Amino acid sequence: MAKMSTNATISFVFLFNIIILFSLTPVTVKSDSFSGHLSPKKLGLKREKLSHLHFYFHDIVGGKNPTAVPVVRAAITKKSFSSFGLVTMMDDPLTVKPEIGSKLVGRAQGIYASASQSEVSFLMALNFVFTEGKYNGSTLSILGRNNVFSGIREMPIVGGSGLFRFARGYAQANTHEIDFKTGDAIVEYNVYVFHY
Repeated sequence: MAKMSTNATISFVFLFNIIILFSLTPVTVKSDSFSGHLSPKKLGLKREKLSHLHFYFHDIVGGKNPTAVPVVRAAITKKSFSSFGLVTMMDDPLTVKPEIGSKLVGRAQGIYASASQSEVSFLMALNFVFTEGKYNGSTLSILGRNNVFSGIREMPIVGGSGLFRFARGYAQANTHEIDFKTGDAIVEYNVYVFHY
């Protein structure tokens, strides 16, 4: 076998070390990205404002035309004081006054589920879908806990659409009236929401 010259050996070792060094060094490769930064002005967003909405929520579970219907019951639900495990789908009217015949401003569409074994407390996941005035076609999304027999309950607004894009805030629910025979309830809502 022929001997390598000293210069060739040094070059080979240098090249070998460079290859090892680059194989151990992370290389950043620029690739197409699925995200980027935008200016709020590009989306037409101006100054953020705080709005207060006030309306009444009619949860009708009895009678010929219920607006809230049970869709799931766990085996334990019938024995539970709190109806634990009951899931109800709703499409409840929202009105300006507590009377069901007053002006309709939207619907509360979503679900509420009995999520406590020790008290009547619901997990609320719903959209307020507005059908009146400047908010017609806009929605606010609520996801939170509703401890039904507490005075005023507070639930977070987690987003919205239309005029409520990028919305954040909270909704306060206060039971105006409840019929313990039918289960029907009228709930007063005060909603405070930041939006553009």
